[in-house]
Order: sequence, then C-alpha cells, then structure tokens
Amino acid sequence: MLQLILGGARSGKSRLAEELATDSALAVTYIATSQPLDGEMNERVAHHRARRPAEWALIEEPLELARVLRENADPERCLLVDCLTLWLTNLLMLDDAERLAAEREALLECLASLPGEIIFVSNETGMGVVPLGELTRRYVDEAGWLHQALAERCQRVVLTVAGLPLTLKGPAL
Repeated sequence: MLQLILGGARSGKSRLAEELATDSALAVTYIATSQPLDGEMNERVAHHRARRPAEWALIEEPLELARVLRENADPERCLLVDCLTLWLTNLLMLDDAERLAAEREALLECLASLPGEIIFVSNETGMGVVPLGELTRRYVDEAGWLHQALAERCQRVVLTVAGLPLTLKGPAL
C-alpha cells in the first residue's frame, strides 16, 4: 500500500506515519531526506531519531529517492519516507531544473512497481498566503504538483491537523 501523510509544521504527520509503520508489523526502514546543515535542523533530526524504535533501519538520502525506494522495497518491509518537501527543497537548491524533473519523474514512475508498504510524509504548504520571492513560490508550486501526482497514485491520503488525521482518500484510520 502507498500512503501519503500531509500536514503543516508540528501537525502530527510524522508521529502518525511512525504509528502506521509500527502497526504494519513489517520490518521498517526509515528514509530520511533531510540534510542537517544547522543547529536547529540538527535538533529536529535528533528529536525524530530519539522517537524511532531502535530496530528500525535508517537510510539517509537527500536526492535519489526513487533509487533508494527501488533498492529497498520488499513485500516484508515498510519504507517510511520523511519528508518529501525536504527532498524537494534539496533538489530545488541544486538549481538544476533538469535534475529536479528527472528525480520527480523517476519517483512517480517507480511507485506502481514497488512491493511492500510505503509511507510518504510531506508538508502541506499551499494553504496560506502566496509567498514573496520566486524560489519560495516555485517551492510551493512544485510541492503542490508533487502532492497531486502522489495522491493519484496512493491508496490512502491523510491530512493531519492538530494531531488529528483526516482521511482524504482510501480506508479510514
């Protein structure tokens, strides 16, 4: 099953995804896309790390998400990707539109063939004021397009608000 968990900052989306991964009763591999480049991000990573069960495997991959999914998906494994908007940011910061398009297309193309359980976590960023600045607007646009494309392919899509899940598509939680 492919699942997409969306929500704002501190909405409970990662916690929900971790609960779903645990409830899957499969071996879990956590795929972290962040690049902790400053003290605040290091603290966020440490918080997530402390919350995860010790038996979960960890892969840190900021760019080649489709490759990592293809290499690690298995009928007996749950892959938890946290998070897609950090992955998107990493690609946008390369300032290489062709690389962004290629990685996005590779991700979307591989999804149908992946065995096992895959849970994606992503920030819903397009529900507020249109941001100032070209890069920020591009980020919001790219995230929105990515979420739409993933939502089409996922069997379950959930929006989290204030720690509460709202199922948008698929089986209710």
